[in-house]
Amino acid sequence: MPGSGTSRFCRAFFHFNRVLFSSSGMKIGIIEHIDCAHFLPNHPRCGSIHGHTYKIELVVDGDVRNGMVMDFADMKRFLRETLADFDHRSWNDFMEYPSVENICQLLHQRLRNQFMLSFSLRVWEGEGKWAEL
Repeated sequence: MPGSGTSRFCRAFFHFNRVLFSSSGMKIGIIEHIDCAHFLPNHPRCGSIHGHTYKIELVVDGDVRNGMVMDFADMKRFLRETLADFDHRSWNDFMEYPSVENICQLLHQRLRNQFMLSFSLRVWEGEGKWAEL
């Protein structure tokens, strides 16, 4: 049959592109908030105890399977369980120098055990200041 090789090639090409571009590398995310106190020892401005509302953004990267990368309810549960240890507490109870960078590292390490997928975490200390892993 003339042209049947081209037709099979086109079907395979379009199937490959549909799978490649529509089902991999999807990012989904959630945001949670906690309130915590801290002080930075020997820091000229932040050396006294004070508090912040922290915004925590969790972004998971993975393949779409059965219509989703991951259930948002599971993401929220994992993040909320991790954050519950710190909400309305002092970061200084958990680390010597609780900069937003160190807070981000701590939370990322704790969440790493919960996720089989690649993820990133952004921790906002108030408005306009953040660290990301």
